[in-house]
Amino acid sequence: MKLHEEEIDRRLPGIPGWRRENDQIVRDFQFADFKTALAFVNRVADEAEAMDHHPDILLHGWNRVRLSVMTHSEGGLTAKDFQLAERINLL
Repeated sequence: MKLHEEEIDRRLPGIPGWRRENDQIVRDFQFADFKTALAFVNRVADEAEAMDHHPDILLHGWNRVRLSVMTHSEGGLTAKDFQLAERINLL
């Protein structure tokens, strides 16, 4: 179920590094090199598969990754988006 604005505003501070961009939450990461960035992407993929909830992933430059999370079927943010972001933060 799509979250109300008040619930999004309450949850977002609880996941450090993430910010809201329109109907999604986004976080940028920077790594020492391309190989480390790619390894991180693969770890994110494992978490996403385990949850059956998949972020948009952009690997750019030679060491940067941007993750964007939303529930496309709901047209916005749900509790599952915040759960995935929390799991990613533990990586």
